[in-house]
Amino acid sequence: MPIATPEVYNEMLDRAKAGKFAYPAINVTSSQTLHAALRGFAEAESDGIVQISTGGAEFLGGQYSKDMVTGAVALAEFAHIVAEKYPVNIALHTDHCPKDKLDGYVRPLLALSEKRVARGENPLFQSHMWDGSAETLADNLKIAQELLERARAAKIILEVEITPTGGEEDGVSHEINDSLYTTVDDALRTAEALGLGDKGRYLLAASFGNVHGVYKPGNVVLRPDLLKELNEGVAARYGQPAGSQPFDFVFHGGSGSSEQEILTALENGVVKMNIDTDTQYAFTRPVADHMFKNYDGVLKVDGEVGSKKTYDPRTWGKAAEASMAKRVVEACGHLRSAGTHAK
Repeated sequence: MPIATPEVYNEMLDRAKAGKFAYPAINVTSSQTLHAALRGFAEAESDGIVQISTGGAEFLGGQYSKDMVTGAVALAEFAHIVAEKYPVNIALHTDHCPKDKLDGYVRPLLALSEKRVARGENPLFQSHMWDGSAETLADNLKIAQELLERARAAKIILEVEITPTGGEEDGVSHEINDSLYTTVDDALRTAEALGLGDKGRYLLAASFGNVHGVYKPGNVVLRPDLLKELNEGVAARYGQPAGSQPFDFVFHGGSGSSEQEILTALENGVVKMNIDTDTQYAFTRPVADHMFKNYDGVLKVDGEVGSKKTYDPRTWGKAAEASMAKRVVEACGHLRSAGTHAK
């Protein structure tokens, strides 16, 4: 199937919210990791989200120029072609973009999609993320308002991160402390500034103790039940029925989360969960295994010629793709999206 249209992407998110499941959002940095993500979604019979961070886009742009927009556009165009061979719907998303990179990443990509839509085409990406978590909430929301208006006009969904997520992601870092919990007041200010869908659809990355990167269960105190409090506070202010879930939440920093923490998040309105650290390891682990087991073949040791069959990138690349795809299938199972593709 082709990359999801704006209409299909909205339907995907609506279906996830109603069914209390979420889509894994898999970070990719190459055509091969893209195929691994697509393969995993197809094998799980799950629609999904593929995303490119600023660092990933810079890497994709090539180390000669390191141009983020070039890297993101090139992979997105590639994805539009190869995704047609996979029997699931895939949305393309750009991950974390802080203030100092907006003019070199999200704004140019928005402009590109604006031109496509003006020609009667679909946007290149289905959603973009604005990470204003390092700014004051007032400044964060002011920029979000500008971006949301442009995104809505280009048939794009905006993702916003209103409060800090701990750890480090592509140069944006926050300490692990009590500030990692979004308050009801934060949520109310967000609804006041961005509306509840009337000004354009957005995904909300709220903080409930999340931490980017690698950590073991128990090292961080996650409170996914906090998402229920945020929804209830906003629903009450806007006169919505009890049990309403005004926000479409995103779960950041999920590596190492327990199954129960994930399920609680799903029950409280999470429709997208970012997965990067675990899939990076899944991709690299079989490569390391291959190199250790075939040391004399991948290297021309002591003047020997090595073994072309072992140092051919296709040999270890296939194992890397299969391993990462397996981890994506696992993620679909954890998030309950497996088997939910609408055929």
